[in-house]
Amino acid sequence: MMKKFNTVDDYLSGLSKNTRASLEKFRETIREASPREAEEVIHYNMPALRWNGILVRYAAFKSHIGFYPRASAIIAFKEELRNYRTSKGAIQFPVDRAIPTSLVKRIVRFRVKENQRRVERKS
Repeated sequence: MMKKFNTVDDYLSGLSKNTRASLEKFRETIREASPREAEEVIHYNMPALRWNGILVRYAAFKSHIGFYPRASAIIAFKEELRNYRTSKGAIQFPVDRAIPTSLVKRIVRFRVKENQRRVERKS
């Protein structure tokens, strides 16, 4: 049975030292690109950032960091993501390569704008 995580720190505490260091750097990259009011949560049992809805989720795997910014972001950044394995809603960043922090930040900012537009349309 898979452990249920309650906080991002709880999630990180179960990782190996190297994996944890990579994911903490990824976490910081995402936080830097997000509004200060964005809240870290666990969503689908993985770390996520919420601001006017879920912005992005991420998770550690044996050979990659999974990044889940929604299908719209993957379509919008398709050309820049061509060197990474992607699916409809996920991006895999191999753990043996440097994380493309500027790309990750641009994707997060794209998601912030999407969530903001969604909120404005509802108003």
